[in-house]
Amino acid sequence: MNEILLLAGIAFAILLLLFLVLKLKIHAFISLLIVSLVVGIVTGMDFSLIIKSMQDGMGNTLGFVATVVGLGAIFGQMLEASGGAESIAQSLLKHFGEKRASWALVLTGFIVAIPVFLDVGFIILIPIIYELTKQAKRSVLYYAIPLLAGLAVTHAFIPPTPGPVAVAEILDVQLGWIIVLGFIVGLPTAIIAGPVFGRYISQKIKVQAPDYFSERKAENNGEGLPSFRSILWIIALPLLLIVASSVADVLHDKGILKNEGVYQSIALLGHPFTALIISTLLAIYVLGIKRGFNKEQIMKLSNKALGPAGLIILVTGAGGVFKQILIDSGVGGMLAERLAESAMPPLVLAYLIAVVVRVVQGSATVSMITAAGIMAPLITVFDLSQLDKALLVLAIAAGSTILSHVNDSGFWLVGKYLGMNEKETLRSWTVMETIISVVGFTFVLLLSYVV
Repeated sequence: MNEILLLAGIAFAILLLLFLVLKLKIHAFISLLIVSLVVGIVTGMDFSLIIKSMQDGMGNTLGFVATVVGLGAIFGQMLEASGGAESIAQSLLKHFGEKRASWALVLTGFIVAIPVFLDVGFIILIPIIYELTKQAKRSVLYYAIPLLAGLAVTHAFIPPTPGPVAVAEILDVQLGWIIVLGFIVGLPTAIIAGPVFGRYISQKIKVQAPDYFSERKAENNGEGLPSFRSILWIIALPLLLIVASSVADVLHDKGILKNEGVYQSIALLGHPFTALIISTLLAIYVLGIKRGFNKEQIMKLSNKALGPAGLIILVTGAGGVFKQILIDSGVGGMLAERLAESAMPPLVLAYLIAVVVRVVQGSATVSMITAAGIMAPLITVFDLSQLDKALLVLAIAAGSTILSHVNDSGFWLVGKYLGMNEKETLRSWTVMETIISVVGFTFVLLLSYVV
């Protein structure tokens, strides 16, 4: 009975959050903090622990997000102000055509997210979406959904992203099988959730690119657009650095890269913080100073970029508070344990555990790790092969992607960057994530009959 009351309290808290945001129009930052307090009280947490969880949630989230969003905003502002994003947009439209640009974007997201966190790749590439939207005069979702689908699918299904790597370690699965099956499951899933759904939802929700960087043309100093090749190199630099760090980790773990000094240097340069600092400075020099921008103009552009970034950072941090309260209350773990007591097939059981934890506490990575921890003791009972366990990892990954909503920091990050309100974000981003989950799990089930 206590568990039933606890679940009822959590359901009430989530409904309250939706009511505050969607109906009363209370700012998401305030609403998330209010509901975090309510959840802590309803679940019986000690008041001092509630406050500590709120502080930890904000700090842990912003420790990464604030740095990435801040640097990415300045990087994107320089790309936009110089006309660099417009140069890429024109080249994409020229080479792929307006109708095929969404296919190019889903493949771009799919490849970029292999070495790069979803939010980092999104922040680096979002100026391209803005410019494509302006030039093609379509809803921003026509281009943003394919990019996000490619990023989200790879982030969940294909190592070396943290979620599948952690689950593979817990379940003792060889990464090679996950990579192979991840591509087989991920590519068609990304296509259905990206270009196909993006074309549909962009006709239902007409959203223009946010006017965060509206002064670009006036500040371009008459220099014309920078070359497509130079812009590609500037964008590719942080991605290549992060890829190099991932490769170095693998080589170091296998004992191939034995020089510790070289390994530490590559790891430092390839961390998202360092990579974005280097690329932002390069963007300031190549796209700003070399193109005639003076120090005052560069400072003005940086300050302008950090304005909307501050809003994104605060709302994302509040989402982290809500997530931490839900985690520390133990609700997600309790639900997963109850599901594990049932007699379901292992793939279905793993998927449902990940679904429940994801919906309740928001974090896809935490959902994957929790589900793997519950499933690990059951592996010997089911007597699964390496292929079967690789499919189990993908089932968990699919479950952890479902129904991204108000307790997921990604929900707020995407919504604010695309200039959407909460209802529009639910109808687009949340539905896209759910399509990835359901379609991905369907392909996993089909593969289970083949392998």
